[in-house]
Amino acid sequence: MRKYRLVSKKGEGTFSEVLKAQNVKDNKFHAIKCMKNHFESIDQVNNLREIQALRRLSPHPHIIKLEEVLYDQPSGRLALVFELMDANLYEMIRGRRTYLNPELIRSLMYQLVKSLDHMHNKGIFHRDIKPENILVENQEFLKLADFGSCRGIYSKQPYTEYISTRWYRAPECLLTDGYYGPEMDLWGVGCVFFEITSLYPLFPGSNELDQINRIHKILGTPAPDVLDIFRRKGAAHIDFNFSPEDGTSIAKLIPHAPPEAVDLMCKMLVYDPNKRTNAREALRHEYFKDVREMDEANDVAGGGDTTSKTMAAAATGGVVPANAVKHRHKKDDDTKRNLPVIGKGNGVDDGGASDTSEYHQHGGDNAAYEVTINDPTN
Repeated sequence: MRKYRLVSKKGEGTFSEVLKAQNVKDNKFHAIKCMKNHFESIDQVNNLREIQALRRLSPHPHIIKLEEVLYDQPSGRLALVFELMDANLYEMIRGRRTYLNPELIRSLMYQLVKSLDHMHNKGIFHRDIKPENILVENQEFLKLADFGSCRGIYSKQPYTEYISTRWYRAPECLLTDGYYGPEMDLWGVGCVFFEITSLYPLFPGSNELDQINRIHKILGTPAPDVLDIFRRKGAAHIDFNFSPEDGTSIAKLIPHAPPEAVDLMCKMLVYDPNKRTNAREALRHEYFKDVREMDEANDVAGGGDTTSKTMAAAATGGVVPANAVKHRHKKDDDTKRNLPVIGKGNGVDDGGASDTSEYHQHGGDNAAYEVTINDPTN
């Protein structure tokens, strides 16, 4: 079924590539995630974790919408059709010489935490929170995307597969052999929060040991009783005899940020996951007071989710001068991230690089068949 006209390739990851496509009937543009693995049956497609999660989480104003599943059984090809967004958060801040308006940051973070609260309430955690997986429209409306790494909160530990991009990886992911949970998402959000406030990444480690050392240099080396928690389930390759560090503190790195923003950031970046704030608690934080009251008023009035646009409108101009923005993303950061820089339509990238997939090499004729797939989570 030639339902879509492929316009361009937008990005590529280890397990998929993202194409910009246009619906030939209504001329609307979409982002199509073409999976590189081949699937033998609809049952196998049904069991794909990303599809299960998106169907369970939909609809939600701050989670990317899966619009169609295209599956061609003879070839085993699978493509997921998503709504098209303008950019991701990394693209939004890359190369900026001015800070984002504080009210815009507040609005974006509120939307992101709302998406986490909904996701965790539905029994799912994302496992790969990072700027590239957070999409924006008109630099004001936010949606969380790329659920290819997600897991069920109540699934059995330890988790064995590779998860989370290193810079946003929580201590429990670095120091244990797969013993972690939804708390890791809040750590990732804290890192993203800092990055869109400062315009540079908080913990850009070059390897796992460097990642841990960078965390300690800013937050300080945790107390022995905290390290003991990790040591009991520790990764065999980790030496827990860390050098003592007092820590620079986050507040000193972003003196221009509102104190309540720094306070929430610090609660998200607590070393011990058992003491880290959760999404519901974060939504009740003083930092979100104004946007939360506006959101609740809209709910009472039945006005739908208009809070993000209202708050963004208050952020006139969208920027505040950055007199000395140090450590800004450098030109080689894209290489260090080992991630594709994707323009309009990103949000379903897997990270990593690989050869162009067979689907794209064959001219992208979009010969996949549209199928109806039952939701296995119901």
